[in-house]
Amino acid sequence: MKVIGVGDNVVDKYMYKKMMYPGGNALNFSVYAKQLGIEAAYLGVLGNDRAGEHIIATLKRLNVDISHCRQHEGENGFAAVDLVDGDRVFIGGNGGGVQIDYPIVLSLEDLDYIKSFDIAHSSIYSDMDSELHKLKEFGILVSYDFSSDYTDALLKKNCKYIDISLLSCGHLADEEVANLLKSVYSYGSKLVLGTMGSRGSIVYDGQSFYRQEPHFVQPVDTLGAGDSFFTAFILQYLSGKKENPDIQEDFLLKNSMEEGAKFAAKTCLVDGAFGHGIPF
Repeated sequence: MKVIGVGDNVVDKYMYKKMMYPGGNALNFSVYAKQLGIEAAYLGVLGNDRAGEHIIATLKRLNVDISHCRQHEGENGFAAVDLVDGDRVFIGGNGGGVQIDYPIVLSLEDLDYIKSFDIAHSSIYSDMDSELHKLKEFGILVSYDFSSDYTDALLKKNCKYIDISLLSCGHLADEEVANLLKSVYSYGSKLVLGTMGSRGSIVYDGQSFYRQEPHFVQPVDTLGAGDSFFTAFILQYLSGKKENPDIQEDFLLKNSMEEGAKFAAKTCLVDGAFGHGIPF
């Protein structure tokens, strides 16, 4: 198996200790996959400032393929972060930096390259709404993180191009989460996952709901917990399907969610999304 993250990257600037760490939904997916022993690549837009150069150096050190990344003159995307009792609190940022002026436009060469991977993962912060149809038309399996910034109109517009949707639902009651996942499935996604922070996660496959409790640890930093949960979950799920096409769906989903919870707990013991911080 090999996977690719397509879209957003940032440095998370921890203002209270003047340290910045590489991150971003699409980039985290690639790095977490690599940590789990899977061949991984990342395609995104980076600045040529110290933050952008640090991300590039980190991905090279981790052996994540960045051969199709774009780098432009200007400030890399960043998010300003504070930490309260181990939980991340975002207090600002620059809206994506150079990605604003140089959004990802997928060429035929890019699409051929992406098609060589088992799955492409993107996010609502990647400014790729206009590109999703290209991935679908090329027959690429697509997962997408809507975070908590989705609207019903946005879900209706995009889910027809997305095979696996991920949503942050910690602010919703359980019944509201169930109704939301059903709606997303009806809009076109065939597997829908809602993360709910300390309440765990729920997966809906169009027939049944599957609930996973978190593996509780004393967190150093919860940044990246949702991304790491999803990465371990989807890798376990896809590899299970690949190795045994006749495997029982309920068994595979439950096992995959358990792997996700286990890996997310480990992520919570690391500063930043996956470490590699430098002063700023």
